[in-house]
Amino acid sequence: MADSLENMRSNPRADWRITDVEAVCREYGIRCEASRSGSSHYKITHERMREILTMPFKRPIKPVYIRKLVAFIDAVEDGK
Repeated sequence: MADSLENMRSNPRADWRITDVEAVCREYGIRCEASRSGSSHYKITHERMREILTMPFKRPIKPVYIRKLVAFIDAVEDGK
């Protein structure tokens, strides 16, 4: 799955789906769950991070959100 993260890092413009995001988050121990209020966004959280990243469910997921996810995972891995 580290390959998926590297693919996201090198090609954030690819046709990424929320299932791809969920799989990468699972691999790194990051919580990715749909909003309970019926929103069209997913919440991405980790116990070490104060920030909550929101990711739209719509396809295609815009590159800016993929870049933010990669940065979020990097920060978790760096122990910030």
